[in-house]
Amino acid sequence: MGIVVLTMKAAVIEMFLVLLVTGIHSNKEMAKKIKRPKFTVPQINCDVKAGKIINPEFIVKCPAGCQDPKYHVYGTNVYASSSSVCAAAVHSGVLDNSGGKVLVQKVAGQSGYRESYSNGVQSLSLPRWRESFVVSEGKPQKGVTYPSALTYSSAKSPAAKADETTKAYQKPSVPGTTAQPVTLMQVPGTTSAEGTHTTLPKPSPSAGSATSSPRPQPVGHRSRELGDTDMWKPGSVLLDAGFVPNEETSTQPLDPASQGDPNCKVDLAFLIDGSASIGSRRFRIQKQFLADVVQALDIGLAGPLVGVVQYGDNPATQFNLKTHMSSRDLKAAIEKITQRGGLSNVGRAISFVTKNFFSKANGNRGGAPNVAVVLVDGWPTDKVEEASRLARESGINVFFITMEGAVEHEKPYVMEPNFASKAVCRTNGFYSISVPSWFSLHKSVQPLVKRVCDTDRLACSKTCFNSADVGFVIDGSSSVGTGNFRTVLQFVANLSREFEISDTDTRIGAVQYTYEQRLEFGFDTYSTKPDILNAIKRVGYWSGGTSTGAAINYALEQLFKESKPNKRKLMILITDGKSYDDIRIPAMAAHHKGVITYAVGIAWAAQDELDVIATHPAKDHAFFVDEFDNLYKLVPKVIQNICTEFNSRPRN
Repeated sequence: MGIVVLTMKAAVIEMFLVLLVTGIHSNKEMAKKIKRPKFTVPQINCDVKAGKIINPEFIVKCPAGCQDPKYHVYGTNVYASSSSVCAAAVHSGVLDNSGGKVLVQKVAGQSGYRESYSNGVQSLSLPRWRESFVVSEGKPQKGVTYPSALTYSSAKSPAAKADETTKAYQKPSVPGTTAQPVTLMQVPGTTSAEGTHTTLPKPSPSAGSATSSPRPQPVGHRSRELGDTDMWKPGSVLLDAGFVPNEETSTQPLDPASQGDPNCKVDLAFLIDGSASIGSRRFRIQKQFLADVVQALDIGLAGPLVGVVQYGDNPATQFNLKTHMSSRDLKAAIEKITQRGGLSNVGRAISFVTKNFFSKANGNRGGAPNVAVVLVDGWPTDKVEEASRLARESGINVFFITMEGAVEHEKPYVMEPNFASKAVCRTNGFYSISVPSWFSLHKSVQPLVKRVCDTDRLACSKTCFNSADVGFVIDGSSSVGTGNFRTVLQFVANLSREFEISDTDTRIGAVQYTYEQRLEFGFDTYSTKPDILNAIKRVGYWSGGTSTGAAINYALEQLFKESKPNKRKLMILITDGKSYDDIRIPAMAAHHKGVITYAVGIAWAAQDELDVIATHPAKDHAFFVDEFDNLYKLVPKVIQNICTEFNSRPRN
């Protein structure tokens, strides 16, 4: 009996041990599963742009159908972040039109993005962009953790799942807490939870206390007594110049109550004159004017943002768009600005702003108009027209405020007569304000504020009407005939009439061709609309064969080689028949050189040739009418498509 009991006990103990071991093993397996959660790949739509996603590296799942031309792609191999993620993946060959997973890695912005046609997707060119990305097969890399929920730069996520929504900025609920990390809202320089910040060194006690004495002037500037007590020596800065940083590092924490005026959402740069000739008192008047403008603007994230660049011999950023987020803080910062001295190199300052100021890193919001207000005492000591043109063609609305211009005996010293009129894109008085005396500068506060906030009229930056070099390539072959040729010229005139024509806006050129080619007039031949229309009217009918391919090559070599940098190049080719020579290679050359080509066919023109000549997609760039008398019907359609194509390309 005892042996049986012992045997039963041993069996029970053995069973207990088995269960214990099994449980331990089961717990280990469960722990393994807990430690290695399954990665869920976020789903996005075809229209989601890489720039909208904050994560520097991520894997996403793209749906089918992203090959559609409405999902824009910019670049080849390396894509601007304004591109559709999924369409770029199709263009690169990582995905086909059925969708799938793709790995996205953010990289630095490029100075240029090349267009190409690949895998059914036409990518577009872009001069530059602030951020890029590359795509590859959607397989996780070893040792890298990928987000299952993406962080978007806007409050509403375009992703398919609601739980992928992330706010771009959340106000701290308790003083001292940290805002969500969004590039635009980052406030560098904050050193503690209470929002303490670094401050600039105060000017030396001797600032502004130099005794009055006659002072030599920089070339082209005069000595004007306005109670100044400043002293200037050639080759040096003012004695009261104090400390001027390249970029002010002091910042204020964002005041949740200061959101700004939403009816004036602009990104605004003030270029203030710190040259020696302005004098310390005028410099103080200028700062007071700037403070008054800032007060009237109501600074805030939902409204206008303001940065300041001071120029003399060389420009320097006092603070950028994201440094101060309220009128109160900005006014305090303006009060601390000290004068640089030197010459009045306005052109150099405008170039500096064009290249460096309006960037995402400096707080540029992309969707807000970029505005630069240039204050000039007297006249610049360098040239401003070309620098201003490049600024406008980069999307910057340039305003000039000039104080106390040159009198008669001083005008020989001015490098560019009427420089303010040449610097802005129109001379209708909207973009330039002339102030007869520094004492009356305060009267310009409200007029300036009204203008910079009138976003509907901020057309000084490039638009589809004022930013192109338009070259007409006109078929003058025998099949056209004299009467029909005059109808073609009327069509050319009607299209030209739609553009804003000047030497700094859109320019027009024309080539006529048969077997041979003739440059009727180049881009720099005429600079006014009446002159262009008269030149078109004077074009004589040539008559001959139809060598369209040779005509395209001729236009590229003789007309578009004179196109200005940053100008859109538009070729509008008009023909009534089939070409006697090959048009494919010349058309490809035009597309490769960035010439956007519109093909207009009449009567006997071959549709397949028009499609080859036209920029992709051909349906938006190729047109056909069966009779010359119907050409006029195409004018609004061609102009509409030119503007649609222009507006589809983002501007940095």
